[in-house]
This record gives sequence, C-alpha cells and structure tokens, in this order.
Amino acid sequence: MAALRQASTALRLLFVAAVLRLLFVPVVSSTVASMVVPAIFVFGDSTADVGNNNYLPGTSARADFPHNGVDFPGGEPTGRFSNGFIGADFLAVHMGFSGSPPPYLSLIAGSGEALGNTTTKKPVAASASMRGASFASGGSGVLDSTGDTINMTKQIEYFSDLKDQMLSARLGAFGASAFLSKSIFLISAGSNDAIDFFSQDTSPDSTALQQFREAVVSTYDSHVKTLYNLGARKFAVIDVAPIGCCPYWRSRNPAGECLEPLNRLAKSLNDGIRDLLAGLVSEMQGMEYAIGSAYELVSSIVEDPQSAGLTELRSACCGGGGRFNANGGCTPSAGYCGDRGRFLFWDFLHPTQATSRLAGRAFFDGPERFVGPITFRQLAEA
Repeated sequence: MAALRQASTALRLLFVAAVLRLLFVPVVSSTVASMVVPAIFVFGDSTADVGNNNYLPGTSARADFPHNGVDFPGGEPTGRFSNGFIGADFLAVHMGFSGSPPPYLSLIAGSGEALGNTTTKKPVAASASMRGASFASGGSGVLDSTGDTINMTKQIEYFSDLKDQMLSARLGAFGASAFLSKSIFLISAGSNDAIDFFSQDTSPDSTALQQFREAVVSTYDSHVKTLYNLGARKFAVIDVAPIGCCPYWRSRNPAGECLEPLNRLAKSLNDGIRDLLAGLVSEMQGMEYAIGSAYELVSSIVEDPQSAGLTELRSACCGGGGRFNANGGCTPSAGYCGDRGRFLFWDFLHPTQATSRLAGRAFFDGPERFVGPITFRQLAEA
C-alpha cells in the first residue's frame, strides 16, 4: 500500500509539473487579435482593484505609492496591489483588450461621487467606458459589513449608474441589453469576508461557521441576481485562494506553515458559491458562468513551485521585515526583492505579477483543475 501511495503521489506531482510548465509562458503568446467580448465589468476586492481606492480619502487600503507598480509600464504605482499587472489585466489581455478596464471612479473624478456625494453626478466618459469599467475596491467583501471601502452593493449601484448614463443613453434599451448579454462580468471576492470572520474568532464552532457561510452565499446570490436583472449573463468568477498560505498568516503560525483552519474556511466558501452558481443556471435563463480556482492554482504552485518558475513561496517580496517579511505592508520605506519573478507573493497578502500571469492563463484556457465547468475562453466565445 505504501508503494502504491508513493506512486500515486509521484504521478500527481508529474501532472502538476506538466500543467504548470504549460501555463508558465508569456501572456502575449495567447493574446487574441481582436476583442472577443464587447466589454468587461469587474467587481470585487484588492485582487481586482486597479485604482478605485485612489479616490477614497481616509482609507488605508491603498496602493497608489511605491514600491507598488515597480514593474508596471513606466514603473508608476497605479493603485494595483502588485508590483505590476494583476489577474484582471491578464484575463482582459487574453480576451483582446490592452488590460483591465479603467477604475470607475477615475471616469467620474471631480464629480463629488468619489467622496460619497450621491447628489452630484458627472456623466461617465462614454468613450472610455465602452470597453467596461472596474468597480473593484480593495478591502471590500461579499458582505457589505466587510471593510470600509466600496462595498459590493455600492459597486453594483455604480454599475447601474453607468448603464443608465452611458449604455442605455448611447445604445438604447435594446442595444444596451444585447451589449451586456455578450460582455463579461468578472467577480473576485470573498477573501476579506473570510479574513474578517477568522480574525474575530480563530476557533469558531460549527454553528458559527455554518451561519457565516450561509450569510456569504446568500449575499452572493443576491448580488448575482441583481447583476442579472441589470443585464449580466456571462459571469466569470474567481474563487478564494488558500489565504492561510499568505506570508502574514504563515507568520502567525509557530511552524511557519500554511494556516489550515483559514484555508478550510476559504474552501468552504468556494464550495458554497460553486453550488450556488450551479443552481442559478437552471433558474436564470441565458446565464452562463465559469469559475477560475485561485485556490487550486496556488495549491498547485505550493505542491510544485519549480515547475511554475517560482522559488520563494513563504516570504513577501516587499514588506516590513520580520518573519516572512510580513511585519508590515509594502510601503515606500519597505525593502523589496530584486528577483520578483521568482516570488509567489508581492506583499504580505497579494500575489506578484508572475503569479497573476499564471492565474490569467490557467483561468482563460487551462485544465479542469483550475477552471470549470467551462473555461473563461469558452465563456467569452459562447
């Protein structure tokens, strides 16, 4: 039996190695020549934020300062929680765009809306937003009670405003409906909900766990249905990564290993959202979805980092020193690594551009372990 288990493990690692070698190629090799969808609309947290939080005064959940963006074209920080591009950028490139659509608040900057003033609204720049917009906000979650930035309900309200002010006004009701039905609605959220819940109680009982999961899944259900009623049909969902493996949480584990209770919580949320989406397809006519599994991708890298071209899995590239360089975030006074393409994590919570490149490739056209029930490519072309 021991020999059989060893053989099984060896075969599994060989499979992971082959898959990761396939994924670890330049993004331009699979970039399509033209846009395969008319637009992309992005919702979620810091894993998808491309600069909305730059316009929020008084929040610490920002990345519009060095050393963030050191590998972005021009070397300037953009508000992305990364040394360069994030997963939303790579997915957009695979779909024929130059990168993620612009942050919504950059399109209405100066209107007062970015400061929470809902009485003064500036029309959205139509030409800039015809390829979509990103509403994602670092620090937010599925639950509106998570974080203090732009919660998911508000993100969807912003989308509704964009639809009314730009799409319907420019294309008419029928044209806007057709436009949205072919567009991609990308959702990357849930990590902060899990982190907030776990931070309040690191040993929750089964009742508390069940209530939390039900609250997140129920709220996720409401968000998807609201977007559907606004015209969304193609949902590209990114699940919660094994956040217990981030440098911050490893540093809280005396053994320095991944914090498995937090990973189990993430997996439980993922299972609930997967079941939810499978059920919604039968309820909502014309709905299609694909789930890119950040959980499985990061797990596969941890299993066999060399095949992914990564050598450092535990420490943050940019941080405040201490154990796993996780004593602080990536601030202008923090040190950062030179060989960033070999690190899994950029700061104490977020992936590097190299990891995001792998994610973009895996979710767009990768194997069943990383995306299902169809690939993002199939979703876009449907």
